[in-house]
Amino acid sequence: MNLKLFIPGPVDVEEDVLQRMSLPMMGHRTKEASKLQRNITKKMMKIMYTNNQILLSTSSGSGLMEGAVKSCTGKRAAVFSVGAFGDRWHKMATSNGVPADLFATEWGSATRPKDVDNALSTGKYDLIAITHNETSTGIMNPVNEIAEVIKKYPEVVFCLDTVSSMGGTKIEVDKLGVDICITSTQKCLGLPPGLSICSFSQRAAEAAKKVENRGLYLDLLALYEYIQKKDHQYPSTPVLSIMYAMDYQLDKILKEGLENRFNRHAEMANYTRQWAKDRFELFPEEEFASNTLTTVKNSRQVDISDLNKRLKEEGYMISNGYGELKDKTFRIAHMAERSLAEIQELLRVIDDIIEGNE
Repeated sequence: MNLKLFIPGPVDVEEDVLQRMSLPMMGHRTKEASKLQRNITKKMMKIMYTNNQILLSTSSGSGLMEGAVKSCTGKRAAVFSVGAFGDRWHKMATSNGVPADLFATEWGSATRPKDVDNALSTGKYDLIAITHNETSTGIMNPVNEIAEVIKKYPEVVFCLDTVSSMGGTKIEVDKLGVDICITSTQKCLGLPPGLSICSFSQRAAEAAKKVENRGLYLDLLALYEYIQKKDHQYPSTPVLSIMYAMDYQLDKILKEGLENRFNRHAEMANYTRQWAKDRFELFPEEEFASNTLTTVKNSRQVDISDLNKRLKEEGYMISNGYGELKDKTFRIAHMAERSLAEIQELLRVIDDIIEGNE
């Protein structure tokens, strides 16, 4: 049985998009490959609201996150975390010998602009890493307000993790002043996993030039310089099959209209949040609740594993809580090509299962 996935990635991919992956291979050093990668770049610039160079990486979003903190930290990185994936970004830094400090909130709380200001005002940091949307806790940080604080420190490279939000909510990269904005294919963009994307500013490039040990495969400056010199070619073999699908899917996203897409995600989120408050409790601070995923506090002590087992019998799948939140929460993703009607049907099925067990 093909399950309808309401998990925070990978998402269901529409059949016509999947079929694009069956196109014949081409030489990755050909003009045709350059054209494909250039087309993807132009479309991603629109979705990210940026004029900065787009980099593509055959890796998950974590690859570019690690590449960013390693390539562009000269003195010390300030990593702000609102959950498991922010914590992981800090671990990426320290595992690579990059000096970094972790500024973590209590899970369910957002990063506050004043805390960012307090950290950067020390002058200790030349890179800051912020998680925009945290799938473990369901927090969507107030990035507009945070960005205004970071603009006070033009010497600091601003890195933003939008892996689970880009394409599902409006993120104006250039307006925010983000130097490295990172996302990946398997969430709101509605594609299979295997490719990550980031914007890369001139300020980030200049910072990276001062860093000696940037690594090799994930050296973002090397990627940046190579694709400019070689007309959207990459040093290593790219994942062409996903690029075929991505080129096609980005056209579909732009045809839907970005504002329409963002409104659809917000509509699904509002409905799911209200359901969560009526039936259980919302885990994150409601003011900062995500538009692409809802983390529900398991206030009724439901057996989440059994619930998911029953849901699978009906053709659905949701996610248990992540890490220390396992069984204390559960997560319902509403991203990519999901519709409000599909969310309503899922929640009706969950209601029927729970009420049948009580």
